[in-house]
Amino acid sequence: MRSPEGPAGSPGAGTPFLARGRGLLDRTRPVVRRWLRRLVHAWRRSLQFRVVTSTMLLGLVVVMLLGSWLYSSISDGLEQDRIDTAQVEAARLSSDIQRQFDSTDRTGSAGQLNLFAQDLIQKTAAQSGDSERYLVFTRTLGNSRPTYVQTVESGAVGLADLPDDVRAAVRADPRRQQVRLIGITDPATRQRVPAVVVGSQVEVPVAGAYDLYAIYPMQREEATLGLITRTFAIGGVALVLLVGAIAWVVTRQVVLPVRRAAVVAERLSSGRLNERMRARGEDDLALLAKSFNEMADSLQAQIRQLEGLSRVQQRFVSDVSHELRTPLTTIRMAADLIHDSRREFEPAVGRSAELLHAELDRFEELLADLLEISRFDAGAAALEAEDVDLRDVVARAVDSARALAERWGTVITVTVGEGRMSAEVDARRVERILRNLLVNAVEHGEGKPVDVAIASNATAVAVTVRDHGVGLRPGEAALVFNRFWRADPARARTTGGTGLGLAISLEDARLHEGWLQAWGEPGNGSCFRLTLPRRQHVPVNESPLPLKPDDGRSRPPGGTPLVAGRAGSLPARARTGPPLARSPE
Repeated sequence: MRSPEGPAGSPGAGTPFLARGRGLLDRTRPVVRRWLRRLVHAWRRSLQFRVVTSTMLLGLVVVMLLGSWLYSSISDGLEQDRIDTAQVEAARLSSDIQRQFDSTDRTGSAGQLNLFAQDLIQKTAAQSGDSERYLVFTRTLGNSRPTYVQTVESGAVGLADLPDDVRAAVRADPRRQQVRLIGITDPATRQRVPAVVVGSQVEVPVAGAYDLYAIYPMQREEATLGLITRTFAIGGVALVLLVGAIAWVVTRQVVLPVRRAAVVAERLSSGRLNERMRARGEDDLALLAKSFNEMADSLQAQIRQLEGLSRVQQRFVSDVSHELRTPLTTIRMAADLIHDSRREFEPAVGRSAELLHAELDRFEELLADLLEISRFDAGAAALEAEDVDLRDVVARAVDSARALAERWGTVITVTVGEGRMSAEVDARRVERILRNLLVNAVEHGEGKPVDVAIASNATAVAVTVRDHGVGLRPGEAALVFNRFWRADPARARTTGGTGLGLAISLEDARLHEGWLQAWGEPGNGSCFRLTLPRRQHVPVNESPLPLKPDDGRSRPPGGTPLVAGRAGSLPARARTGPPLARSPE
């Protein structure tokens, strides 16, 4: 029985070789991909690499085109020169051989004539001193005379190497030389080389017309073209490398100042406003450096001026807020006393006491928000983070909004996804964010339901607050967090808000390294999404809740309604509800 590993020609013999080839290919492919990625990265990142590479590639194309043209021109010149030389020499040989035949007296018999012709051709070929020439003497096509001279060949190249068309051409026009380019086998190297064949006709006494073919191999021309090709290749590669080196040097003179400008710009953007570029000379790059430095000086002066104005403004707001607290406390005490006695006054005075009491509440809220904003502006805000269950925070925020929701007749529905909802946050700040979002949703929801959803993933916890009220026009989602901004300036604040709630909420979210985003459509309500990292200083990759809600549902599935006025934390059904559907933003 024959084993699987058969002889070399059997199918099983190539299996180890193919396996080795596939293994080598598998090992080579990652290396090639890695180098390709590096080249692509270098091409995208480095201007100097792009310029040098492009210059070398264009230089290579130019060298190849120029080399091809020069090679073709030189090849045609060598070929034509060899043809001209062969025609002149073949004409001389034909004249000499014709004269020898005309002057001979050895024409008495066919044998004498054959011996004479063979001696003459061999003697002529030997006397030439050109070892790269072959002579063939043969009877012309159509010659039917009875006296026959055998074909004479002076070397390894003979009648079998001649094409039929050249013999036919000599017969058709015997007065003119017939020239052809053919390929022959060089006896010394056994390689195919081109050769020039020059055919002419000689009149042999008694025997009639005979053809004389002189074959000139072109080994020297081939060697010359080979030398030229190698010279062009080496010179072209050297020229491309030289052009690449020149391009590298030239681009370096331009790229280095640009790189220095980029480094200085990065340092300026990081707050090192005293960084400047070195400006030397009077060229364009020096002008660029001077203009850049002038721009940096101007920006530094303006930034310092704005910083000074900002510090003055922050100090003014903080000082005014603090200074107002003392008279506000006195006014509050007096207003509370008047408010408690309002039933003893006339109706108009009693109503004035109620308005005074309400406006003092709003004034105190405004002062508190101004102090909070001033702390954010001064960079003095700090987190008091601890591990907190966001469900409890949401429950407290919903409970705080119940009075406003009752007044509007709004139903707040909370949907909680599966899994843990804990995160390291400042519960006070997060509750303030949610309270502001809920109050905003109830006020702009026009009595329609408000949906609250909670979900989590591996890195983040998110809460969305969705209303179905007036919504937001295009472009307003980026403006709602501006201080004192209103979508409709003519719309009165029914809750007595300060206009700083969403701005403070955004700062609180940023302090947690989280996101606070808004979405809205006119007539379709709006949605605010708060996304917080589960652990401090761990970046959020993706929010577990979509920002744009699904318009096919009025509220997230599985929610448990918490009608405003119901106090306490979330019910058990809301804690263990089904997971929320997620969709891309």
